Formats: sequence, structure tokens, C-alpha cells
Amino acid sequence: MSERLNAVVNAIRNAFIPHAERAGAAIVNARGLIVAIVVVGAAGIAIVRHPPLQTVERGEIGVRANQLTGSVDRFREGSVWVLPGLHEMRRFSLRDQVYRPLQSAKASGEAPFQSVEGLSIGVDLSVRYALDPAQVATMARRLPDNLNSEIVEPAVQGVIYKVFTRYTVREIFSSKRGEIQQAIEAELRPKLAADGIVLRSVQMGKVDLPADYRRGMDKLLAEELETEKMRYTLELKDKRVKETALDGEAEKVRREKAAEAAGNEQIIAARAQEEAMKHVLPFKQKQIEQRKLEAEAEKLSRIKTAEGSAQARRIEAAGEADSRRKLADAEGYRLERVGKIASDQMERDGALITKHPLLIQKTMADKLSDKITVIIAPPPADGGFIGATLLGGQGKGAVAHAAVKEAE
Repeated sequence: MSERLNAVVNAIRNAFIPHAERAGAAIVNARGLIVAIVVVGAAGIAIVRHPPLQTVERGEIGVRANQLTGSVDRFREGSVWVLPGLHEMRRFSLRDQVYRPLQSAKASGEAPFQSVEGLSIGVDLSVRYALDPAQVATMARRLPDNLNSEIVEPAVQGVIYKVFTRYTVREIFSSKRGEIQQAIEAELRPKLAADGIVLRSVQMGKVDLPADYRRGMDKLLAEELETEKMRYTLELKDKRVKETALDGEAEKVRREKAAEAAGNEQIIAARAQEEAMKHVLPFKQKQIEQRKLEAEAEKLSRIKTAEGSAQARRIEAAGEADSRRKLADAEGYRLERVGKIASDQMERDGALITKHPLLIQKTMADKLSDKITVIIAPPPADGGFIGATLLGGQGKGAVAHAAVKEAE
């Protein structure tokens, strides 16, 4: 630092020595004090106008160039000695800066972009950049004071107009915004890097369309939205159909699993039954043999019982036949005796009636006594049967007929 101060003092001295030599040695001796005062005043003015101690703020980088040696030093935040006439100090901001081409933000603006169809469109672009700290020292001498207007703006304008002319309005507006941003970054990054500027990003905001094109676009978008809605509706229905199919498949699998489980249960039950039958069959066989023996015994018992019953029935039939035969003989004997007695009785009755004819009248009266209280009839003139007149008969023939009816 002392060497730099000595150099400054020598420079000031050399600047004033020619004037002192022309004024003469006398004037120098007389005016030595005045010259010293002037020198000190000039130095004070220079220090006031160009302070030797400058400050580098936070987020900045200071580049100090030596006018004598041409060396360049970089300084971060803090204080830096800058000697007037010897050093040149420049401060650059390392913070990210944003450039927006406002004249191209509207389709009706001063400098709208052009699409491949030749339509004017406005795009709200934001270019974010920053100085490269590694290149500031080498680029400091040729970097302009206003980086935004003298380096960034021309580079951006030269790239973005060219990029937008490759795409249609529809692609710029919707489908290829990301691709356009990448294309701008790819072309703009090397241009800015050549001037020591690092491109951070390029962002596309609102796209301003021409009024006629916007109206047509609105109609087209409405139709596309309707188409998208229909597509989503169809996709939803297709998903519902698939969901129903999947539900059916799940139900089918569930039923198959249930049927398989039921089949396995039946197989296990059948196997268990088969295992049980291995023990049951011998027992059943013994039961069958036992029942056969019981049936044989029952058969023999029934045969013996039937034979006994048949023998008893034969004996009973023989006894009943003998009994009926004897009863028939007794009945025949009885009928024969009864007939003989009746014949003898009729013979006696006939003889009695012949001997006493009025017995017929008495008999008829006895028969009619419970029905007829009084009978008035004239006695027959020939002394015959009194009831002949009542019966409508005549004479003995009528009496004989009445006797026969009475006998019947």
C-alpha cells in the first residue's frame, strides 16, 4: 500500500515540476507554501470526488482494474481501496435479473410476434439471467453498464422472433409451450454465455391472440371441450362396463372358489365316509348276516306256526263238519217229525171241520176280531158259510175257497 501512495505522490510532483521550473527558482522559494496548499487542496478534492475506499454490497461483485499494470482483482462484499488515477472500480450485481419484452406482450402492441401463419400474437415472456462470477473478471472491461438493454434484449429479440415463426398459433397457445420454452433456452443460452451471462430459465406466460382468431378459437375450444366431455363420458361408461365385467369375473371366481371349496369339502367328507365305511361295512355285514339268520329263524318259526295253524284248522274243520252233519241230521229229523205232526194235525182239523163246519166261521171271526167289532150278515139259506156273502163267493165253493185262504 505504501508503494502505491509513493507512486501517487510522485505522479502529483511530476505534474507540478514543469510549472515551477518556468517560474524560476525565486518564485519557487516564495511561493512554496502556496504550491503545497494547492497540492493538498487538489488532493482533497480528488479524494472527495473519487473516494479511495469503496464498498461492495451484498449480492455484488467488485472488479478493480489497475491502470498501470492492467491487472484485474475481484472482490466480494466489503470495502476496497480504489486510488484515483490508478484504479478503476466496477460493481456488478450477481443477483438473478428478469427481462420482459413488454412491447411484444400484446397482439396489438408495438412489436408482436409472428406465427408460421403470419398472425400477430403477443406473448408474456420472462427471461431470467445472472452474471457468471467466474467470467466477470475477464469480461469486465467490455461489459456495458446496462446489461439488460445492450446485451440481453438484442440476444432475446434475435432468438424469440425466429423461434415463434416455426410454430402455429394453436401450438404456441396450448400444445407446444414447453417445447417452445426449451427451444428458446437452447438457442439463447450459448449467446448469453459468450458475454459471461448465465441463462436461468425462460418462462411463457399469457398468450394474447388476435380478436378474430380468439373468437374462432373459443368456438373450437368449446367444440373440443364438448368432444373431450363426450370422450370422458365414453371412457367413464367403458370403465363402468369394465368394472361390471371385473365384478362379474370376481363373482365368477368367487363362485368357482366356493364351488371348489364345496367340492373339496365333499371330497373330504367322502374320504371320511369312505374311511368310516371301512369300519362300518364289516359291522353292516355282520348285521346283514345276523338279519339273515333272524329271517331264517323267523321263516322256520312262521312255517311251524302255519303248519300248526293248518293242522288246527283241519281238526277244527273236521269237527265243524261233523257238528254240521249231526245238526243237519237233527234238523232233518225235526222237520220230518214236524211235518208228520202237521199232517196229522191237518188230518184231524179236516175231520173236525167236516164234522163241524161252523168252526170256519168262528176262526174267521177270531181273525177279524181285532179289526172288525160287529159283522152283520144274513145267514145263508142253505145253512152254508156265513162269510160267503162277505167274500163274494157262493155256496160251498166259496166256503172251500175261504178255508183255503185261511189255511194259507
